[in-house]
Amino acid sequence: MDKIDITSPFDGRLLSSIEPSSKQDVNEALSLARDVYEDRDKWIPTYKRVEILEKVVEIMSSRIEELTIMAVNEGGKPYLDSKVEVQRAINGVKLAIEHIGVFGGKEIVMGHTASSANRMAYTMKEPIGVVVAISAFNHPLNLAIHQMIPAIAVGSPVIMKPSELTPMSALNFAEILYEAGLPKAWCQVLVCNIPEAEYLATHTKVDYLTFIGSANVGWYLNSKVSRGTRVGLEHGGVAPVIVQEDANITDLIPALAKGGFYHAGQVCVSVQRIYIHESIFDKVSQALVVEAQKMVIGDPLDAKTEIGPIISHREVDRIDSWVKEAISEGAELLCGGQKIGDSCYQATILSNPSSDSKVSTQEVFGPVVSLYSYSDIDQAIASANSLEVSFQASVFTQNIDNAIYAVKNLNGTAVMVNDHTAFRVDWMPFGGAKASGLGLGGIAYSMEEMSQEKLMVIKSSVI
Repeated sequence: MDKIDITSPFDGRLLSSIEPSSKQDVNEALSLARDVYEDRDKWIPTYKRVEILEKVVEIMSSRIEELTIMAVNEGGKPYLDSKVEVQRAINGVKLAIEHIGVFGGKEIVMGHTASSANRMAYTMKEPIGVVVAISAFNHPLNLAIHQMIPAIAVGSPVIMKPSELTPMSALNFAEILYEAGLPKAWCQVLVCNIPEAEYLATHTKVDYLTFIGSANVGWYLNSKVSRGTRVGLEHGGVAPVIVQEDANITDLIPALAKGGFYHAGQVCVSVQRIYIHESIFDKVSQALVVEAQKMVIGDPLDAKTEIGPIISHREVDRIDSWVKEAISEGAELLCGGQKIGDSCYQATILSNPSSDSKVSTQEVFGPVVSLYSYSDIDQAIASANSLEVSFQASVFTQNIDNAIYAVKNLNGTAVMVNDHTAFRVDWMPFGGAKASGLGLGGIAYSMEEMSQEKLMVIKSSVI
């Protein structure tokens, strides 16, 4: 089997060559995880899990620069943003430790019917079983944290299949876990090709599948998992923003630029469709163009870079073709619209593309935002809600009634007021609805997903 070459998306440097895991490797990993889960004597006590995670925080905090450079090299996210990702990853482990302290069952009140008299009832939390995590390329360290740490925190063994484009951070993080004292059976990382990944995800030994990536792949796997496997899916959106006529333009311009062009738009909740009231359309669009054209594009290792490379040359070509197609279908190109070498793409703004264009209906996953003029708020909301995806959205207004109206009527699992759609902190619930996903992420919420409640009912004449 050919090795998987890991290369820098910016300049094509070979970073590593990895022997892909075989079907036999997958079977061995599943058996190892299943064995420790089914033998309760091998379960790691809560206090020991806390000790291990505290050691993980200590190790990661001493290696921030090393972890940052690794993430930059394999994923292409600019240095400063990658450093934020590392710091966020460390905080994610801290959040898991904190949530362990309140992670437990509850009393179910008995005695208010004759049939429930003389009984006490309590629920308790148990690990769900073997967790399989399949991940995307765009946040190589933080996605590993979000899919592996909640499982470990609740006591479920986890097997992760990172993106074959960016597996180094996940592999390195597993080594940090082992260094912190976690036995290998409780966390394994397999880098494998599509057939082996599907075999892993759909195996009968899997109790929970967490998938971050393409909607087509995620929903396909959801239809193929073994009976009884719980599934969490995190896909993308085509995130809408509504800018009302009373919005504070000075504040919204940097927010929209950051939300649209952060990590070259390779974020599942990246700003993509911006509906602007016709009375301020020209003013907002002109200011946003100025902001976009100031952004520094290039080498992600340069601390001045704000927009790094697209993950692959093929994706650069796809993004370029979508932009050109939108222009041919009537969109006006306000700025950008050109490749920079083979690996980067200009910050691109399109005005009033067709509602049928790919940039209006599908996730671009590139540094491209589209602006649409509207006169009536209900018209804008209807356009924003017209797609089958539903993830994060936002509205800019200084009128609280208008803000609440938009929040109530926009499809979205989260609606930001006076902030961009890509805002997230890791203690909040995070997940898509409709075609955008299933279940909730966020450290505490994933811990709930990766566990199950067991009910104990005690009957006694003295109760």
